[in-house]
Amino acid sequence: MEGIVVKSTGSWIIVRLPDGTRHECKLKGQFRMRDIKHTNPVAIGDHVHVELMQGDSHGMITDIRPRDNYIIRKATKLSKVSHIIAANLDHAYLVATLAQPRTSNGFIDRFLVTAAAYQIPASIIFNKTDLYDAEVMENLKKLSRIYERAGYHCYQTSALKGDGVPVIRELLNGKVSLFSGHSGAGKSALIKAIDPALNPRIGKLSSVHLKGMHTTTFAEMYELDNHGFIVDTPGIREFGLIDFEKTEIHRCFPEMDKLLPDCNYKNCTHTHEPGCAVKAGIENGSVSVLRYNSYLSILNDS
Repeated sequence: MEGIVVKSTGSWIIVRLPDGTRHECKLKGQFRMRDIKHTNPVAIGDHVHVELMQGDSHGMITDIRPRDNYIIRKATKLSKVSHIIAANLDHAYLVATLAQPRTSNGFIDRFLVTAAAYQIPASIIFNKTDLYDAEVMENLKKLSRIYERAGYHCYQTSALKGDGVPVIRELLNGKVSLFSGHSGAGKSALIKAIDPALNPRIGKLSSVHLKGMHTTTFAEMYELDNHGFIVDTPGIREFGLIDFEKTEIHRCFPEMDKLLPDCNYKNCTHTHEPGCAVKAGIENGSVSVLRYNSYLSILNDS
């Protein structure tokens, strides 16, 4: 029978069957070395074939269906190996915050670039707005304008007060959505505010550096009461990119990609070439300096 992988602890892979039951499963040996580029051959959101053991609730994963999409990052310790965060997603949401701890623009852009590279629509949720003073709110407005102009929807929420939560809940209706971000950005608290019946682990901030302390050890898919699913991921400190060609990076910046036909050169890198429409866009304000600097940073790291 076919099910969906909703959690992987390393020892067991938890598979949800169509009747809503969950079963601890092992991966058949032949799949362990099938794809050596990834640390995990099975990812959250994978559709798999399962054989349940006779007289037991445990099972064996015998096949992995082809993925519609997936999103990856560099493995924590193996810089040349990638880790699949989740597969078969309808949308990816970066839960960011401008207060305690602040999410950097570089991190936001690397997440958006990765989502774009794997054809996953993405948006930004600026959480913890109850902590924003007037100056931070003004900065939020500026950032939101930049990202909205680039083609990304931005939302404002306070998991503590419930502000903006109904809007996000409606967006998740009937969809498989990924929530990712730094530890301490409030992903798990926001999930609980969206559906109080859920019980994701909610952590505290370190009092030393006001950084999030890791609480979500493994990625997990939660079923919502509106027929949607949320994939809650462990807090990510860095979003290292992998397998990116320098000539393709600009295509993951929508506001730059649409200007490429106006450049003098079809293979323009938007760095030194004369007649570059992107550099002209920086001059006239249609391309953000902040986003362009992120582009250069990713280009130099590739």
